[in-house]
Amino acid sequence: MENQEKVDVPVFSAVDQEFFKKEIYPLRKPAVLKGVPLGPCLEKWIVDYLAVKGGEREVKIHVSSVPQMDFLHKNFVYRTLPFGEFVRRAAATEHQEFFISKDESYYLRSLGEDARKEPADLKKQFPELANDFHIPPFFEPKQFFSSVFRISSPGLQLWTHYDVMDNLLAQVTGRKRVVLYSPQDALHLYLSGDKSEVLDIDSPDLEQYPDFVNARRYECVLEPGDLLFIPALWFHNTLALQFGVGVNVFWRNLPLESYDKKDPYGNKDPLAALRALQAVDRALAMLDELPDYYRDFYARRIVLRIQSRAYTSQLAETVQGK
Repeated sequence: MENQEKVDVPVFSAVDQEFFKKEIYPLRKPAVLKGVPLGPCLEKWIVDYLAVKGGEREVKIHVSSVPQMDFLHKNFVYRTLPFGEFVRRAAATEHQEFFISKDESYYLRSLGEDARKEPADLKKQFPELANDFHIPPFFEPKQFFSSVFRISSPGLQLWTHYDVMDNLLAQVTGRKRVVLYSPQDALHLYLSGDKSEVLDIDSPDLEQYPDFVNARRYECVLEPGDLLFIPALWFHNTLALQFGVGVNVFWRNLPLESYDKKDPYGNKDPLAALRALQAVDRALAMLDELPDYYRDFYARRIVLRIQSRAYTSQLAETVQGK
């Protein structure tokens, strides 16, 4: 998007655990990491190998007639395929067998054995492939939450959203563009829950989303073998430039008790944040008892109190300056 300020995500080479923890992690900004050993997956995970190793295991997948998937309006359907058949279809651009259309797009986001209770874990869902992938040792083992296997058709674009845990996106095969937005730009992203309503980030409807232009766009293209550090709360949007296979590794960067224990996806807001949002809803309901001009005045007072108490100083200055 031409009118948005664009920033290239910084790139670091030959990063080890000490450098990551001292030089990258404290900044709380995305970073591309090159040359981190990921194991034999970089050579092995071609279509035929994946299809044979994954075999007849049934997987639940997203299928869409268009490559730009929209979670808010559900422009896709869920279907089930044997893993080997799914991989072969996802790697192709036109299909002899299909659910919707010959050029439909496919997306796999692996799930736990019981998707309602267990996080995804590559070792449990795909043990035949797990030994090929080496999880980078950039966090303590007790912090581990999930390892999510992701496979995308070429051209597939996923909606902009944030996660509440830190994660590393390992791009094993294929090239992928990733666009990110800072948590401090949440005010410009037209949020619905953890997702942005702006589906087309490259050619947005600025009449409907005029403030989107004020969001600073961080961008990178991941090559096979690259890692992308995505800090918690950073919004991200991915576009598969080629058929791609990757693994997301999530870990708990807050104390364990901060998270909802019944959240297998790791995308529910921390419990304290959830309580705060519920309190705001109750406060707004109370303001509804007042006439419009009183409600407007006290709503502004609440906003000012939140800014003074909870915003970082840099963000508060930015918001007040606008």
